[in-house]
Amino acid sequence: MRLTLHTDYALRALIFLTWTTDRLASIREIATTYGISENHLVKIVHKLGQQGFIETVRGRNGGIRLARDACMICVGDVVRVTEEGLGSVSGAEKKSHAEEESSRTVPHSRFQSVVNRALVAFMAVLDDTRLSDLIFDEQRQMLGVMTSPRARCAKPDDDRCASTPAS
Repeated sequence: MRLTLHTDYALRALIFLTWTTDRLASIREIATTYGISENHLVKIVHKLGQQGFIETVRGRNGGIRLARDACMICVGDVVRVTEEGLGSVSGAEKKSHAEEESSRTVPHSRFQSVVNRALVAFMAVLDDTRLSDLIFDEQRQMLGVMTSPRARCAKPDDDRCASTPAS
C-alpha cells in the first residue's frame, strides 16, 4: 500500500502539534519545519479541522492545536480521511488494457480477495496505532521542539479505533 504525500503531511502536522500542546502553532511554522508548501498545508489543516482532529483559532493570535490528546487519535482514522479510494477493490472498476490481459491469467475475483485481505490487515495495523505511538525522541531533538508531557500516554481501554472518520 502506498500512501500519498497528503497523508504524510497530515500526519507530520499532527505530530508537530503533539509537541506544542502548551501553545497554538501556525501553519507557517509547521510548513517551515518540514519544508512543506504552506498552500498545500492549508488544505490539509482545513480537512483535519473539519474531521475533528485539530482545532483552529482565528484572529491575530490564532493558530491550530490538537482537538484531543495524541493517544486518542487513531492513525487509521487519519489515513481514512486523507486517502481517497481506500475502499476495497471493486470488480466494477474500469480495467486498463494491461489489467484485462492479466485477468486472463489470474482470476480477478481471487486477486480481489487477496488485495482486500491485505487492505484489511494494513488498516488493522494503522487502527492499532495512535498518534502518540509515532513520536520519537530523535525527531523531537532534531526539530528542536519542546515535548509535551502528554505526548506519550497509555492507549485507552478500547484498543480499536472507530471504523469511520472522526467527527
